[in-house]
Amino acid sequence: MFRKHELIPSRHMGRPVNLWRYGHYGPPLIAFPSASGMAHEWESNDMVAALAPWLEEGKLKLYTVESNVSAVWTRKEVPAQERIKQHLPYERWVIDELVPFIRHDCQNDTIPIAAAGTSLGALYAANFALKFPAVFRYALCMSGRYDATWLTDGFVNDDVYFNSPISYVPGIQGDYLEQVRKNTHLALVCGQGRWEDGNIEDTQHLARLLEAKGISHQLDLWGHDVSHQWPWWAMQAKHHLAGYVHAAN
Repeated sequence: MFRKHELIPSRHMGRPVNLWRYGHYGPPLIAFPSASGMAHEWESNDMVAALAPWLEEGKLKLYTVESNVSAVWTRKEVPAQERIKQHLPYERWVIDELVPFIRHDCQNDTIPIAAAGTSLGALYAANFALKFPAVFRYALCMSGRYDATWLTDGFVNDDVYFNSPISYVPGIQGDYLEQVRKNTHLALVCGQGRWEDGNIEDTQHLARLLEAKGISHQLDLWGHDVSHQWPWWAMQAKHHLAGYVHAAN
């Protein structure tokens, strides 16, 4: 399979940003990392291997990126109101720099892009799909927490609110709501086994909010033997992305 490491220059981040890309052809998928924030996380945990048949056959192109998750969400020694300011540069990097890079790589200036993530990466995938529905037409969100205030110890300002889907989805309305309804589908997946406490509840809560707004989604709760671990996420990714790959090809 085609595999290459890239350093994408970023004026927003003020430094090059790491990215791995896999596959030579097919619909593009961005995978956001979990708490590690590392671009190679999916390959290191056999997620790339799980998708290898589609990547080798030209049915999917995968872009695994780094994130600034620690600077924004998990570095608790820094006050939350300071940490959350670091998200906007990353968001602008994704929309203004990463998306054009991917569309140039795909030789299609308007190609829809999918997002995916596990754990904290699921928050990123859901957030980008809901905030930028003209770009992200599908999001696979596995074992996520979608109320960002659990990462800020309850602190809320506008920056936290507008990056916390459980907070802002109830307020989506008007033309923006119609655009989300028209363009975007979210697959919300979670096991019910070990280390999924909180993730199950947030997954169900977000699904109820999307249902109330008429936003296309699927709630898929796996069994009580399914834990918050990479082997299960690899199986969930293969199961759900099969439909995305089939529809896009």
